[in-house]
Amino acid sequence: MKKTRMKRFLAVLSAAALAATMLTACGSRGGSSSGDGDTVKVGLLHSLTGSMAISEKSVRDAEVLAIKEINAAGGVNGKQIEYVEEDGASEPSTFATKAEKLIDSEGVSTIFGCWTSSSRKAVKPIVEEYGSLLWYPVQYEGMESSSNIVYTGAAPNQQIVPAIDYLLEQGYKKFFLLGSDYVFPRTANMIINAQLEAKGAEAVGEEYADMDQTDFAAIISKIEAAKPDVIINTLNGTGNVSFFKQMSEKNYTSSDYMTMSFSIAEEEVATIGADILKGHMVSWNYYQTTDTEKNKEFVKAYKDAYGENRVTSDPAEAAYDAVYLWKAACEKADSFEPEDVIKAVESGEISFDAPEGTVTIQGDNHRLVKPVRIGQVGDDGLINEIYATDPVAPDPYLSTYDWAVKAGIQPLE
Repeated sequence: MKKTRMKRFLAVLSAAALAATMLTACGSRGGSSSGDGDTVKVGLLHSLTGSMAISEKSVRDAEVLAIKEINAAGGVNGKQIEYVEEDGASEPSTFATKAEKLIDSEGVSTIFGCWTSSSRKAVKPIVEEYGSLLWYPVQYEGMESSSNIVYTGAAPNQQIVPAIDYLLEQGYKKFFLLGSDYVFPRTANMIINAQLEAKGAEAVGEEYADMDQTDFAAIISKIEAAKPDVIINTLNGTGNVSFFKQMSEKNYTSSDYMTMSFSIAEEEVATIGADILKGHMVSWNYYQTTDTEKNKEFVKAYKDAYGENRVTSDPAEAAYDAVYLWKAACEKADSFEPEDVIKAVESGEISFDAPEGTVTIQGDNHRLVKPVRIGQVGDDGLINEIYATDPVAPDPYLSTYDWAVKAGIQPLE
């Protein structure tokens, strides 16, 4: 009996020791982010296939460039960055699955990723549940906050609102709103409709296309019938290619139907063709032609890494900035743990001398102060700045705009 009791006692001790070892190894849910050993893992999560791949590849490439630069300069907190890559495949549900894999199975300390707001919104509850951190590099519709996301692209008052104001100042009065059928275009157009009504202008049409839609004949017919002064374009991915090529097939140019696009940058111009897009306008915070010394270095490094024919873009630059801002936050925190890095972000002291100019994360809302730059596509496929503002503080809920408050604009899911 004594021997039996002793065996049971030893078995319990053994099980307890095993459990303690497993807890120590696992740490918080999703594995340790402490960067044990000589490396620290980060996740890259973009669409390498599907309708959004034409836009997201350059963002991924910019992140890899930043990682390689940082590693060559000695790394972060004495460790080299190791990146683990997953393909969101242009599907929000896939983004969610792959984000969980990166955190829970791969044990990454942070994720750089997403393009569409649908993909971001799919990943948001994952990073919140695991206490992880997503760096999101693309302009978006606002109306969202999360302690587990840093938004390095433009808030609506740093892209959409000033672009509409610029067009109104240039005398455009009749607007046709065209977008992909998901949260960013629909929320953007909700904002634009309220802005136009307050300024005495008119939306003469509003149409949406599926993300993988290739036939725009019916929409083009509606544009022809509406006779707008300008088309506000929030199409994304391959939809932009199909729409502009079909407009070109009807011999329409910017002289016939001017467009202001919010998701066409240099990478999309290269795919669609400068001969088709020349003269059309876009609104961003950065262009390859932005005249700063840091940008000259960035463009040279990007072309040296990926080829002289490759172009930089606003989302790519914002993704590049995100990696360096994460580095600065890790160094301030002296840690790779997301909880510690978030505290450093929220100090309001994390800055980077970026290609677009010095950017600083606002600690209270995880967004960057950024200048607005309106651009026009040139014959060479580059985008030339035609209007710029001083740096603008982000206002994701448009709470400082009376017309937006009066309209009661609400977030869409």
